[in-house]
Amino acid sequence: MFTGIIEEIGIVKNFSLSGKTALIVIECKKVLQDTKIGDSIAINGVCQTVTSMTPSTFSAQISSETLGVTTLSKLRTGEKVNLERALTLSSRLGGHIVSGHVDGLAKIKNIQKMTEFYNLRFEVPADLSKYIVKKGSVTINGISLTVADIVLKEFSVAIIPHTFENTNLSALKSGDFVNIEVDILAKYVEKNLSTGNNGGVDVNFLKENGFF
Repeated sequence: MFTGIIEEIGIVKNFSLSGKTALIVIECKKVLQDTKIGDSIAINGVCQTVTSMTPSTFSAQISSETLGVTTLSKLRTGEKVNLERALTLSSRLGGHIVSGHVDGLAKIKNIQKMTEFYNLRFEVPADLSKYIVKKGSVTINGISLTVADIVLKEFSVAIIPHTFENTNLSALKSGDFVNIEVDILAKYVEKNLSTGNNGGVDVNFLKENGFF
């Protein structure tokens, strides 16, 4: 599990395809501290297992499933990636609960620099837009963000300069795709309601208690 608070920007030193899988080597510093082979590190929001290490890099083997549903297959040498080590029991949950299991891709529609923040607008597939609500949580390239507004399949987020400048969002442009993970709590609620095993929790209950 992760929090969506990016610890460091890493640099792709090598990305090589081998059959249906790929090997990625990331140059970094901070996330290597206390990390050992077998640990999990989120790369652009995608949970990956460390398979080897050097004093300045770590490697991960990317499965065909991950290549098919994330942007990792598009990475090239020299690109910047957001990195976060797995959550520990002593960590502060500064963002929200992030699993590192990407649900799909979102397309950047617009990046607008405002006076005190950046406004980014994204388009998501219809099957994911139902999980995104105004003021709710969403993970973009591993970054925990709050939804500012949503209209049909498009939603926007307001990002402070610190987050924009200390993640790889600053390297993206309109038309690029990002990894998106919706709030896992929304999916559990949907599953609970769909099975009828809801303990008295239904749509009316959620509306009455301010969830909608």
